[in-house]
Amino acid sequence: MRTCIGCRRTDSRSALLRVVLEVGEHGPTVVPDPERRRPGRGAWLHPAVSCLDLAVRRRGFGRALRSSVAPDTSVVAAVVEDLAQGQLSENEDRKRV
Repeated sequence: MRTCIGCRRTDSRSALLRVVLEVGEHGPTVVPDPERRRPGRGAWLHPAVSCLDLAVRRRGFGRALRSSVAPDTSVVAAVVEDLAQGQLSENEDRKRV
């Protein structure tokens, strides 16, 4: 069981997306770790736009990943939005059948 840094609800590892902090040329960036194998401290997030928004608003990424500077979350935002779109299209396909 892990806790989502957005909504703060617990869920299984399979239901959450693990993210890690990478430091690049432009500063710290939060990147997804779907295989759950990247080194370093990780944080867990439901792959939902609402949880992502809560985590950004509450500054959960910086706190959970122990970053003194606010990290860039654009990479994770793009992945979460893609996942949400994929889930929506799958649900629409199920309703049509």
